[in-house]
Amino acid sequence: MANGGPVIHGYPHLETVRSAITALYKRLSYDTVHTFGTSIAPADVAFCDQDDLHMGAQRVAHELVRHYHLPDARMIVSFREMEHAASVELAAGPEYFIELNDRFRTHRRDIGAALAHEIMHVYLHRLDLSFPGTRDNEILTDVAATYLGAGWLLLDAYREDAASSQKLGYLTPEEFGYVLAKRSLAFGEAPETWFTSPQAYTAYTKGLAQARLDEQQPPLTAAGWAGRRRYAKDRRYAQDHGARGPAPAGPYVFSADGSRGRDGLRVAFPCPTCHQRIRVPVRGRVRARCGLCRTVLECDT
Repeated sequence: MANGGPVIHGYPHLETVRSAITALYKRLSYDTVHTFGTSIAPADVAFCDQDDLHMGAQRVAHELVRHYHLPDARMIVSFREMEHAASVELAAGPEYFIELNDRFRTHRRDIGAALAHEIMHVYLHRLDLSFPGTRDNEILTDVAATYLGAGWLLLDAYREDAASSQKLGYLTPEEFGYVLAKRSLAFGEAPETWFTSPQAYTAYTKGLAQARLDEQQPPLTAAGWAGRRRYAKDRRYAQDHGARGPAPAGPYVFSADGSRGRDGLRVAFPCPTCHQRIRVPVRGRVRARCGLCRTVLECDT
């Protein structure tokens, strides 16, 4: 939790973020991911100063348990002085004890954001899905919460001005915006109206621009002129040298079937939705379908 200190910006964890999206699709399957097609509604996690602190926290926790499809899990929420925003005891269940930082006693509108992250820890624990190392595992938790429809709360908890700052989670604001944008593009949502923080809205628009760049990389037909020209140069080199030599500058990699010569050249590139690598033959216009997230891609290889 950044509380008054400097907030890191940009995309320092982008590769881990993309790996987390791939891991979600692999562990959950396309069908399960799409059971989270509707994000948790702002009204379901609203918390005003007039609400009873503990009853309100339990109510919000219950809504997040329902959203994450954890009907047999019970969250016991308490408050205490601590360095981090929150913590959860990952026991066998069905009861899980969540402790929130005492500052949430007076910052109640952000309780939903803290609980979204901690209850996602429970969800991933039950899935037995984790990344090695504390930092990467926390990034996975932020990504999962956001991609499965509750992490927009974490982005909305980001506020920054000349005198103070607040940010929850391990992702930067722009990375939260990127994951939220990836979800929005996949599910057809428009979360712009949910934000109460203007800084969160700005971070989302930046993340959306970054997410759209994923859809404009060669060999996708939506790639820009410069990308297409670079791809053609790399393809020509691979055809002439059998895919040997320096790796291309783009996100794609060529490989060759030596027994088939130029006709055996293939290109592998990340799916712009789930980042699973797709491998297709180099033969002009090709329609590819990602086997993981089922996205249909128009390619010019």
